[in-house]
Amino acid sequence: MCSIMAYCGSGATREAFCEGFERTISRGPDDSRIIDTGNGLIGFHRLAIMGLTPSGMQPFALDGSYVVCNGEIYGFEKWKKQLAGRYEFESDSDCEILLPMYREYGTDMFGMLDAEYACIIYDGKTGEYIAARDPIGIRPLYYGYDKNGVIIFASEAKNLLGLADKIMPFPPGHFYKGGRFICYRDIAHAETVCRDDLETVCHNIHDKLVAGVEKRLVADAKVGFLLSGGLDSSLVCAIAAKKSSAPIKTFAIGMSEDAIDLKYAKQVADYIGSDHKEVIITKEDVLSSLKTVIELLGTFDITTIRASMGMYLVCKAIHEKTDIRVLLTGEISDELFGYKYTDFAPDAGAFQEEAEKRIRELHMYDVLRADRCISVNSLEARVPFGDLDFVSYVMSVNPELKINKYGKGKYLLRHAFEEGDYLPDEILWREKAAFSDAVGHSMVDYLKEYAEQFYSDEEFTAECKKYTHARPFTKESLLYREIFESYYPGQAEMIVDFWMPNKSWEGCNVNDPSARVLANYGDSGK
Repeated sequence: MCSIMAYCGSGATREAFCEGFERTISRGPDDSRIIDTGNGLIGFHRLAIMGLTPSGMQPFALDGSYVVCNGEIYGFEKWKKQLAGRYEFESDSDCEILLPMYREYGTDMFGMLDAEYACIIYDGKTGEYIAARDPIGIRPLYYGYDKNGVIIFASEAKNLLGLADKIMPFPPGHFYKGGRFICYRDIAHAETVCRDDLETVCHNIHDKLVAGVEKRLVADAKVGFLLSGGLDSSLVCAIAAKKSSAPIKTFAIGMSEDAIDLKYAKQVADYIGSDHKEVIITKEDVLSSLKTVIELLGTFDITTIRASMGMYLVCKAIHEKTDIRVLLTGEISDELFGYKYTDFAPDAGAFQEEAEKRIRELHMYDVLRADRCISVNSLEARVPFGDLDFVSYVMSVNPELKINKYGKGKYLLRHAFEEGDYLPDEILWREKAAFSDAVGHSMVDYLKEYAEQFYSDEEFTAECKKYTHARPFTKESLLYREIFESYYPGQAEMIVDFWMPNKSWEGCNVNDPSARVLANYGDSGK
């Protein structure tokens, strides 16, 4: 990961800018630079992943224009080759192509990129700033306006505290130009429905996911893998193991007393021959990290916080004990292929609508979790299930094929990898368990018990009434909200609401986001 920030106008106070920007130094601890464009400030904290030499340091400049980018541009070599006759390149960095591309294609370039990115461009010819974010929002970007009405962009909300009154996430799939946010790609919505038959769909899912993993193995820094033992991370690791000449390095985490997934992660690791490490955590580790996790996340959402406890602690161990800089993860599969609660979708159309909603909101939940837990530990996240070609295809598939009519959730994904000796059948066809629960049911129970001690029933009722947006509804959610407000006062609208199952569906009107409370949880997480 890297960190970027820009004050997009005159009158910036360098001291205040630096104070805000320093809050995300962990995203890019290798080098830092702030430049004055003559019409504002641009800053960059570097985590060197591609093009490790000093020549890869940003901002990149071209005839008075500048760019900073937190991202990975896949297939940048082809663009570099096309542009080489007209532009000179000084580094091996993928992001150096962005200013030449902007010079050639203007804002049309954003729709051309196969990338996980957030970028800010200062156009030296016009004196204006342009910003953009990838269609899923895998890389973070926020914005706010100062007291003079000048817009400020930054990788994280914490950069903007004290500089902007209201902080909001930059909408994924949009670019900002001329004071407006313009959508260049709504990846959640398929213009046409793909009518391929089931076997063709599964063949394409296989090939596109394999390609998505393979392109994310390319790095000049060392790569590792988070392995929970669930279907999604296990598939990513299994594909990578087949594509790698040496054993890949995998990491799993669990509670000391009841880690559900550690045994499955080890089973996968043994099967694919990975160099596997386990991180064991205790109740004390979880509770002592709670405030830290909420601060680094910038959210009050129950699911996000629960699932971040294990992810933050395993990434902390990786940072402290290894020289790995890049981690591949299994996020975004659930939004595409279904959660446990989407088994209750009343019909295929409702399933598709829910998937579209989840993809559009991903940047506030699972993607936010992966980014913050990994980046705060000076690592970079790569998300194969978020590959743009893969997501676009799966979202276009006829929802009648995706809805669970097979007696097994995520059937298409499982069937796609049934051949090829990727995983043991026990893993490939195992029921899903939520990551936060699978770290150990006790972890979530400890968090709930911890919250109970803070409020009587009367205090809980009174305290909840203080909030109008996303009002807390359990003592756990109230505790998280109050911790959030202590770090991000008045900024709750950054998160649209609590992540919860669709309560309008029969069987989903529950008061806890864990799949454990659903009637179809069954043998999940055993």
